[in-house]
Amino acid sequence: MDGDTTREPQERIGQSQPPAGPVAATAMTSPSPTTAGGARATRVGLHDIAKTFVDDGDGEEVVAVDGVSFDVRDAEFVTIVGPSGCGKSTILNVIAGLEEPTAGRIVIDGAEVADRRAHFGYMFQKDLLFPWRTIRNNVAVGLEVLGVPKKDARAQAQAILDRFDLGRFANKYPIQLSGGMRQRVALMRTLLCEREILLLDEPFGALDALTRSIMQEWLLGIWEKDHRTIIFITHDIEEAIFLSDRVLMMSARPGVIKDEIEIDLGRPRDHRIVTTPRFTELKKAILDQIYEESLKADRPD
Repeated sequence: MDGDTTREPQERIGQSQPPAGPVAATAMTSPSPTTAGGARATRVGLHDIAKTFVDDGDGEEVVAVDGVSFDVRDAEFVTIVGPSGCGKSTILNVIAGLEEPTAGRIVIDGAEVADRRAHFGYMFQKDLLFPWRTIRNNVAVGLEVLGVPKKDARAQAQAILDRFDLGRFANKYPIQLSGGMRQRVALMRTLLCEREILLLDEPFGALDALTRSIMQEWLLGIWEKDHRTIIFITHDIEEAIFLSDRVLMMSARPGVIKDEIEIDLGRPRDHRIVTTPRFTELKKAILDQIYEESLKADRPD
């Protein structure tokens, strides 16, 4: 039996449980590529990206982003912030190959590729777990879609759950887990597909403040052991600073990269860093710019 039969949940797991201890390292990624001079290589490069949509209501063209350019280096954690509607998720969808740019070029590991989807793991704000599947089988579903035999996929899912101290939830169902626990499961599913570059679109946006803080530390624990390249989207300035090596600040629509902020806080980090003077300085600098751009977005044309 594969454990996907319907049953009545017995309890709600993980409502207030913090993640257990340091996270074990994964062995899924290849060695970090470097340039001839020893610097970290560029994994993703955007060059003058523009994206225009046609409004379904009146048929008018809407320019979501225009002239967006930036690079992301190997093993770097980069977060994109900006006012609502500035095109953050559009940029992520274009990078992932879910949308094609109207203009511009996207380069992955130094080359343009026909199908970008094969290069990225993508995690959305919603966990998108199948309610009729156990946690193990939800984690395995990505591998199954890729053609891995069901037995092998589920064995790999159990292994990654065990590695990140989630093995005890393998036979539970999504309804039995809290929001934070479901997001951890969704991240395990993303990691298991063995993509070296992860695109995370507000994965903690629906969580309460305490759970979000716990999840941020948990994610950093994984990243600091695994060091995949991450492009992260958030509306939360503290989250952006806490997680990132760099924060890219977008303007109001049509979105462009207005500023790039190096986060010089050192690593490893934990929740206590948010009360330090330097953290506060960085937060003020970003908040001032987002406030300015948000006012522009609210002005009538």
